[in-house]
Amino acid sequence: MGTPPDPSLALCARDVRKSFQIGGREIEVLHGAHLELKCGERLCLMGASGAGKSTFLHVLGLLEEPTEGEVWLQGKSAWTLSMADRAALRNRHIGFVFQAYYLLPDLSALENVVLPVRIAHSYGSVRFNKSRHEAEAAELLTKFGLGERLRHRPNQLSGGERQRVAVARALILGPEILIADEPTGNLDTGTGERVLDLILDEQRERALSLLLVTHDQRLSRRCDRTLIMEDGQIQADSTVVIPQ
Repeated sequence: MGTPPDPSLALCARDVRKSFQIGGREIEVLHGAHLELKCGERLCLMGASGAGKSTFLHVLGLLEEPTEGEVWLQGKSAWTLSMADRAALRNRHIGFVFQAYYLLPDLSALENVVLPVRIAHSYGSVRFNKSRHEAEAAELLTKFGLGERLRHRPNQLSGGERQRVAVARALILGPEILIADEPTGNLDTGTGERVLDLILDEQRERALSLLLVTHDQRLSRRCDRTLIMEDGQIQADSTVVIPQ
């Protein structure tokens, strides 16, 4: 295990490599990728389709184990932890927003938002208080303009409404890090702008560390830095600091 990174970093990845076995062949998708996300920073990651961005996010978010390399979170080398400890770390400290929403179709908007709280309390740290956590979820959804849609299932919601539910679900446990993978990719321009405004407002209000993946240069201009991923690596000369 390497030396712990600077504590001013919310998330740190070092020399991350990831290979997959496909049809008897080993395909390497990540070729030693590095990334540092500062506390409270808005960091944008851009790159062409197939560059490895989503695979890298899955490794950074502790969803996919790297073939080699380290990911540091909360002062811990996450991939050296047990599966249960790593799941608890991910659940409590990282919020995810994906292009495809990933809402459970049989649950209401409110139930989808409360779900991470149920999972967190399944680890036994605090007894689950259904009424209190449902009230917190309802308050967050109301703040996002969905106060009249709490009991609606995903198929009764528009794309923008579903993505706002997904953002609320990502934030319900108060994570320090928010990872957003093409969060406006399935939305029209106007709806996408409103969802992005909501994400950035919450990032500023909560002082979140935000990692935003997008193909849209307009979105990158609203971040503090932009990195370019190409062929499974972060380009050494790709850091762009956006003037404030």
